[in-house]
Amino acid sequence: MNPDLPIILQRDQHPISRQQIDEDCLKVLYRLHRNGFKSYLVGGSVRDLLLGRTPKDFDIGTDATPNQIKRLFRNCFLVGRRFRLAHIRFAGNKLIEVATFRREVSPEELPDDPGDHLHFVQNLFGSPCEDAYRRDFTINALFYNIADFSVVDHIGGLADLKQRLIRVIGDPLVRFVEDPVRMLRAIEFAARLDFNLCDNIIPAIEEHRELLATAAPARVREEVMALFRYGIAAPVLRHCRELGMLPHLLAGYPGTDEGIAMLAQVDARTRCGTAIDESFALAALYLRLFMDSCPPERGTAITTAVQSANDILTPHCRYFSIAAGIRIQARDLLLGCFRLVRGRGQRGEQKFLRHPATANAMELFTLWTEVRPDLRPLLQEWHPAINGADSPPKLPLRRKRRRRKKKPAITPLKNS
Repeated sequence: MNPDLPIILQRDQHPISRQQIDEDCLKVLYRLHRNGFKSYLVGGSVRDLLLGRTPKDFDIGTDATPNQIKRLFRNCFLVGRRFRLAHIRFAGNKLIEVATFRREVSPEELPDDPGDHLHFVQNLFGSPCEDAYRRDFTINALFYNIADFSVVDHIGGLADLKQRLIRVIGDPLVRFVEDPVRMLRAIEFAARLDFNLCDNIIPAIEEHRELLATAAPARVREEVMALFRYGIAAPVLRHCRELGMLPHLLAGYPGTDEGIAMLAQVDARTRCGTAIDESFALAALYLRLFMDSCPPERGTAITTAVQSANDILTPHCRYFSIAAGIRIQARDLLLGCFRLVRGRGQRGEQKFLRHPATANAMELFTLWTEVRPDLRPLLQEWHPAINGADSPPKLPLRRKRRRRKKKPAITPLKNS
């Protein structure tokens, strides 16, 4: 495709309407445009609108520099030490992200000091076409121009949308080295959109999958949580297992058939509208491994179960810098499932029934019984107690013993 001759769909040639775009996002687009800057809706929001989906968020691209954007918006805050972005805040903690178009740098442009290279590369501003070529996949490099309401395609994204194809911009062997997380994102988009991967993606993943271990843990953590939020954790991690990516992506996660089947149940719960938090996702990821390490049906002591849960969760949480509070919540869910599998009548039952994590543990355990039907009778056994219909037996009141008053000591009179 000739980058000088982009494909432009005029307003009557595409389905995007301004009524589908967030109202505050439109305010930002229009103000940039009125002040003489190029103002585009960019990335995944354009892709989703063309596919008839509701975008998760709306991002904006412009030729205004970060400082120029800040001067235009009083509610603007610049973020990022190296890659400067503008965040424009609106009511309800809403953020509209505005990025200046960037371009690739040539070797002769780099500063003499190698320590300045990264900052220079990340902040070399360019044109919309140059910015499109820096993005990850062709379907994410489409622009919506607020000036004339057209869709602009510099790199063949419209054709790939039509063919339902995930295609890396450039050579995957090179682009995956630049950013190993793109390997996971390729599989994620294929699962989210029900698209196929381009033929050159799988061989490139098989060659460079070890590089996932070098990716920034914060980015991997966010991408893994995105899988749970979109309800696609099971198919993506199953595909990662088939491609040998799991040991480099989640070192402690075994990815067994039962474990993946458990994630499929969690995905179904999410798609039904139940929001998922990180502690529930962690407990679901490691429930099978936890149960194997301390089988409740074999009389494993609760202290052993606590130690096992800590041994499994702590390395994961330490590597991904997950807060101790989230780890403890995930541990409580695992221990709750442990107690549920042990059955009723065990020591500590009443304390367990009053624990704030018990309801969520019961929900997690219910999903687990879909994978392990042999545990379903335990659900019937626990339901009355969990729902409060089975009240604990009343113990006989103990009589309080009346304390006998001590008689005052008689002090003998002194002889006067």
